[in-house]
Amino acid sequence: MRVYPYPRLSGAVTARVTAVRLRGPGDIREQLSTKGYSVVEQVVALGSAERDDWQTARIALTATVPGREIETKGHWSDIAVVAVLTEGVTNARTVTRLEPDPGGGRNWTGEIELDRDDHLDRASLAVHVVATVGGIAGRIIASSEQEWMIDVTAHAPLRERELDVSTVSFARGAEWLRSFRDAPWIVDTSGRMPTVRLNSDFEGFVALVEGRGSKVESVVSEILLAQMCADVWTAVFHTAIGDLEIEDDGTPLFPADWRGAVLREMLPDIVPGRSEEDALREVHIRRTGEGSWVDLQPRIQYAAGRRAGVPKALAATVRDIERLDQETDA
Repeated sequence: MRVYPYPRLSGAVTARVTAVRLRGPGDIREQLSTKGYSVVEQVVALGSAERDDWQTARIALTATVPGREIETKGHWSDIAVVAVLTEGVTNARTVTRLEPDPGGGRNWTGEIELDRDDHLDRASLAVHVVATVGGIAGRIIASSEQEWMIDVTAHAPLRERELDVSTVSFARGAEWLRSFRDAPWIVDTSGRMPTVRLNSDFEGFVALVEGRGSKVESVVSEILLAQMCADVWTAVFHTAIGDLEIEDDGTPLFPADWRGAVLREMLPDIVPGRSEEDALREVHIRRTGEGSWVDLQPRIQYAAGRRAGVPKALAATVRDIERLDQETDA
């Protein structure tokens, strides 16, 4: 553990990318699809953009800092929250200040711009809390626990640069999988990161997911992948909400890792019109039996489906099937 000669924040600082806008020639702008960045992996995949001639990417983000600790301890003044984008390969460095939410609280928001000419591969995006401590300005008193990865070329937002999906025989695999031998896939959230396990015993399923069949099978693959993604969002939400740290006064806290990012991403659709803290408290109360947990399930399903792109995938599948029917008739 590194020791600092001045007091630092003990609470966690988290960062979440909320939107990405690309600008190309002629000042043409494009919003990157939400599939292009992952709050679980904390990766932005700029290669997933529909156009490849973009010149700059403007990344909107929200940082959450332990505001209560800052107010109560009083060690720090002139608080500033900054986002820093760096890439070692090109030695590029961009810094921008975030602004506190108008209503106060723990959230700071802002945008940072990535110039494509300055980056070749992967840049790291970190958030730092800076303050005056003991009369000395500009001291870092806290930093985000995990940096976001901004990948200039990747087509999928994956930190390990490989899909976190494994194919295994449920009937002959680990004992816990055997009771799911009839399921085509299972979302496993027991590890550090969620994993999708595909059942190799389900005839034709793996080939269908990988789109190795006919045009019709490729069309079906798109909606199938969207549904799998929705299942992942649902599973990680339930995992995150079921493992909260609770303060002495009963206030639930957002986890510092991907679980907290998942909750912040989904809660606005599950409990709309409420602050993040109020929404988390409401869902926690309902889950622990002091409200109707069942009534929230459609909202959770809706939030998961939106982030997985199920409506868009379903609409595209319907159009593709109609087009294939017309080609067949012709």
